[in-house]
Amino acid sequence: MYKILIVEDDSVIARSIQKQLSAWGLEVECADDFRQVMTCFARFQPHLVLLDLSLPFYNGFHWCEEIRKISQIPVIFISSASDQMNMVMAMTRGADDFVAKPFDMQVLVAKVQAMLRRAYSFGNPASLVEHKGAILNLSDGSLFYQGENLELTKNEFRILKLLMENHGNVVSRETIMEKLWESDSFIDDNTLTVNVTRLRRKLETIGMKEFIQTKKGVGYLV
Repeated sequence: MYKILIVEDDSVIARSIQKQLSAWGLEVECADDFRQVMTCFARFQPHLVLLDLSLPFYNGFHWCEEIRKISQIPVIFISSASDQMNMVMAMTRGADDFVAKPFDMQVLVAKVQAMLRRAYSFGNPASLVEHKGAILNLSDGSLFYQGENLELTKNEFRILKLLMENHGNVVSRETIMEKLWESDSFIDDNTLTVNVTRLRRKLETIGMKEFIQTKKGVGYLV
């Protein structure tokens, strides 16, 4: 089932769109925290986003640019500010279409269905793991946090993936080493310590200080 995320400031419009799209068998969620749109995006992992231009805190242009840093899924703007300049700006920031308000609901539904058919003829979007605002892209091994993208080595990615997938729980050093042992790298206790230290330093460069916690003699957690 395709998933649609609606980022719309007018709750009446948002719920109306949600009702219509749900009637066509789509799974639809409306963002309710306009400060944490990317957290909602990573958690829900939509196949398409309907994005209002005028939003509290940050406008739709900002969130479209943030989405494009980690995903190429279709983004359709819906806005009453439908002058040519806004349409051009939306496209230059990565939007796939622009629907002016007021709009015919059946036309919007048709556009969404057509966009989904075109976008997913050859596969699904990248999988994401989110924790405390950090978003790990499982497809390309990159990390996104507060507008910054971080490239990770294979071992750094595997360590962070394991910790984020088990967030809130301590992952033992033995478990991490067993996971890394499946790769083509030799990992012993000292090598693991070096890898975690390097990963921590790299995370600090984008503001993720103390993201990885140590449970002495046991392992690590986030």
